[in-house]
This record gives sequence, structure tokens and C-alpha cells, in this order.
Amino acid sequence: MTYTLYYAPGTCSLSPSIAMREAGIAFDLVRVDLRAKKLANGDDYLAVNPKGYVPALRLPDGQILTEGAVMVQYIADQKPEAKLAPPAGTMARYRLMEWLNFIATELHKGASPLYNPIANDDFKKSLKDRLALRWSVLAAAVRAQPFVTGEHFTVADGYACYVLRSWQRALKEDLARWPELVDYYARLVARPTVAAALAGEGLEP
Repeated sequence: MTYTLYYAPGTCSLSPSIAMREAGIAFDLVRVDLRAKKLANGDDYLAVNPKGYVPALRLPDGQILTEGAVMVQYIADQKPEAKLAPPAGTMARYRLMEWLNFIATELHKGASPLYNPIANDDFKKSLKDRLALRWSVLAAAVRAQPFVTGEHFTVADGYACYVLRSWQRALKEDLARWPELVDYYARLVARPTVAAALAGEGLEP
């Protein structure tokens, strides 16, 4: 068996899609209708992932792995020579995990209420102001180095690419107040693996 990544266009499944390409791991993409919880062939997606959301990764032995921040570390560990994550147990690995958790909770899920149609303008403005402080943390990290943990692209950068794209595309916000993030995002989407992941989902940068 091969790897199978269950995805929905424009969602955080973009992150493991980038990681798989960076690692040079062959995989199949299976699109999920998140509203209907169905696969393209009509199968019940809940039978694959009872949580009902993406991403989910079917491993060659048939196991299903979920939760993107964990999934990308698993991918990195399959191809350590790609240097997508420092070795497990090192302080550098914990720093990477720190970034993945920050991106997952503060930037990714932290923005989720903005998608709620019943959220009023005052609430959205307050939340965007709070999120601006979080974006400033990411901006500071890439002010003097090309990627969040230093000179090398890691799975944290692939996840950051997703949240940066969502901020601009889905939430219709710009990055003008953080020039570092404008440059950082440009570096990310210029990578062939990122371009391929976007194209695989029919997306533009």
C-alpha cells in the first residue's frame, strides 16, 4: 500500500501535502466533501476519520493518522535526510513542536471564529487585533532568518504557509503591516513543492 492523504481544497490539509512533497514521499490525494462527509466515490468519510475533518493520512499499513501538527512530524521522521524536523528528543525538536503548537492554536484555530456567520463586526475587529499580536511573533521570527527555526525549511514553515494563505485568501486580510511576512510568504510559495501542493488542490498562492 501507499500513503493516502485525505484533503479538502484550501484547508489545513495543504500542510501535510507540502510535507509529503518536501520529503519525496509518493502519495495519493483523495478529496473529501466536508459538508456531506463523503468521498468522491460516495464512501462515508466518517468511516475513515470519525472526527469528520481533514487532514487524515492513511499509512501503508492501513492505520489512519490525524491531527496535522502531529502528522507532519511523522512525515518528517520517515525521511530524516530531508531535514524537515530536528531529531526527536533534541531541544531543537521541542522548539519545532513549540512553533507547530503556536501555529495550530494561535494562528489556525485562533482565527476560526472569524468564519462564523453570526460573529458581529465588533467581535471580529477585537479578534483581529489580538491575532495581529500573534502575527507579529511570526514576523519577528523571520525578520533575520529565512524560515521560522533558522536557515532550513521545516514542517513548521509548511503549516505557516497554510495560515498565511488563509489570512489573505479566505479572510481577505493583507500582510502589509508585516513586511517580513510578505517576504516570507513569497519565499514559501516560490518553492516547487509548495507550488505543486497548491496546484494539486487547484489553488493559487
